[in-house]
Amino acid sequence: MAFSGALTLTDLNDFITPSQACIKPIETTNAPKYDPKAEAATQIHIDANGEYYEVEINNSAKTSTAQSKKLEKAEISLNDCLACSGCITSAESVLITMQSHVEVTNFLQSNPPPSSPEHKIPILSISPQALASLAATINVASTSTAPSTPPASIREILDRIRAFATVELGFSNVFDTTFARHIALQEHILEFEERVAAAKSGKEGSLPMLASACPGWVCYAEKAHAEMLPFISTTKSPQQVMGSLVKEWIGKKLGKSPEQMYHVTVMPCYDKKLEASRQDFYNEQYRTRDVDCVITTGELELLIKERGWDLTISRHPPPETQIKLPDLLIHSGSSSGGWLQSIIEHVQERERRSGRTSSVRTKTIRTADYEDVMVETITEDGRPEIVFKGSKCYGFRNLQNVVRKVAKESGLKGPGPIRATGGRTSGGAAAVLRARRIKKEQEAGSTPVLGEDRPYDYVEVMACPAGCVNGGGQARRPVSNKSSSAEEAINLVNGDTAGMGSRWGDREWVKTVDELYWSHSFDEGALFEANKLSGSIIEGLGKLEEDGRRRMLRTQYHTVISDVVGLNVKW
Repeated sequence: MAFSGALTLTDLNDFITPSQACIKPIETTNAPKYDPKAEAATQIHIDANGEYYEVEINNSAKTSTAQSKKLEKAEISLNDCLACSGCITSAESVLITMQSHVEVTNFLQSNPPPSSPEHKIPILSISPQALASLAATINVASTSTAPSTPPASIREILDRIRAFATVELGFSNVFDTTFARHIALQEHILEFEERVAAAKSGKEGSLPMLASACPGWVCYAEKAHAEMLPFISTTKSPQQVMGSLVKEWIGKKLGKSPEQMYHVTVMPCYDKKLEASRQDFYNEQYRTRDVDCVITTGELELLIKERGWDLTISRHPPPETQIKLPDLLIHSGSSSGGWLQSIIEHVQERERRSGRTSSVRTKTIRTADYEDVMVETITEDGRPEIVFKGSKCYGFRNLQNVVRKVAKESGLKGPGPIRATGGRTSGGAAAVLRARRIKKEQEAGSTPVLGEDRPYDYVEVMACPAGCVNGGGQARRPVSNKSSSAEEAINLVNGDTAGMGSRWGDREWVKTVDELYWSHSFDEGALFEANKLSGSIIEGLGKLEEDGRRRMLRTQYHTVISDVVGLNVKW
C-alpha cells in the first residue's frame, strides 16, 4: 500500500536522511534468551571518517579478522518512507486495513438477502479519474490483441463497470461521482464568496482559500502546518458529498436509514481511505460512515481479474434502477476537478455583471504543475487591474513553496499568526518589491498594472504531480519489456516524486489518461438536469433542518500533535 507523498512526509527531497522521529518506538517486554550459537559472525565498525565496514569476527576468540566490506550509506527513498506507518496513528492503520477489495467481497458474500431486515443496499460510486485510468489500460489490452479495435470511451467503461458490479458482484446501483463534484463546486463558490466578505470585514484566516479535495494535502496540513487549517476550504470533497447523498438522500428515497446502506467508492489514490475514515464523516446516531469502504482503481482492476471478467468486451448496460443521477458531467479547468477554474469563471461572471470585461493571464512558475492565474479587468481610466489571483499547485515540492508563500503573505510564522492582519497583509518586504517594480515600469514607460502585488485569493492544491489522474492508486501502465530504463527515466513526471517506480508517473501515460478524462462530449441537457436536481436537494436540506446544508456539504479540520518525540527514541 502506498500513500501520496504529502500524507507521511514533513520534508521532501529525492531522499531524506534517516530521522529518529520517523520510527514509532515499540516497547518489548519479552526479551529473547541469550544463545551463543546465534551470535553474528560479523560486526559493524566505523572508521575515523565515519565510514561503515562489516568485519568478520572469530566467535571463539572474539577477535576481528582482516576481511572487511565497506557498507553503503543508508538512504530512505520516498517509497521507503511511504511504506512506514510511523506517521500514521494505530487507529488509522486499523481503519485502512479494513478497506480493501477483499473487505468488499466479504461483505457482499455475507450480506443477507433483500427479504431480510438485516439486508444492506450496496451502492458503488466511481470517480471519473478512475474510469479514465481503466479505459487507458483496457485500450492497451484491446489493441495488443486486436489492433483494429476502436478505443473505449469512459462512457463505455462506466457501462461495463455497471454490468460487472451489478451482475457479478450484486451491487444495487453504480454511479460516477461527477454529480457529487457538481454540487461540491457550487458549494465551493459559495464558500469563496463568504470568505471574500469575511476578509473585507478583517477576519483572520479568510483568504487565500485553499482547496480541500485532496486528503493527502489535508492530512499533511493537520500534522505539519496547523497554521494553514483556517485557510483550507471546509467544503467536502466529491467523495464525501457522494457519501452524504447515498446515506441520506438516496437512502430516504429508498425508505432506508443510513446504516441500511453500504457505500463503496473507487478512487485514484489511497489517501481517500484515510479521508473516509475521518471521525467527522461518521454518523454517531446511526453508527455508520458516509463511505463504508474505499478501493483504488488498481484494486478494482485486480478484483475484475480475480472474477475472470473481461472489460475489453462491450456489454449492454444494466436496466435503469429506481434512483438515477446525472452522470459524466463535464467541467472546465483541470482533470483534478476544476476547482480553480470554477472560481475564475465565477469572478469573471461577477465582473461582467458589474459592466467590466475581463481576461485571464497565466504565468508558469516552474512547470505546468505550478502556475499562477490572474483575472485582469480595465478600470474606468483605462488602466489594467488584477481583481483575482489564484494558483494551481500540484506535487509536494510545489506544495511546500506555496505554503511558505501563503504564510508570508498572510503574516504567519510557525504555528500561528504573528499579528492580526485579516489574512491579506504581505508585509514590508512586499512593499519594497512593489515600489521597485513600479519605478522600473515608470522608467520603461509602461503602464503599471494595478494589483500586480496582490496576494493569492485561491490555490488549487493536489499532493500528486499532474493531479488526480496520476494518483498512486491508479491502474498501472502495462510495461513493455522493450522499454529501456533510460527512456523511462526521461518520461517520469517531476522525477517520479512519489517514489512509485517507473510504471507510475510516466508523462506519456498520464497524458493518455488525461485525454480520456476529457474524451466524452458536453451534454447541455445533463447539465440542466444536474442544476435542477442539485437545487432541489439543497433546498430540501434547508427545509428538513436549519443547518442541513452545512452539515451535508461542509466539514472541519483538526490539528494533529505527533506522539513521537525523537529525543526519547533509543537506537
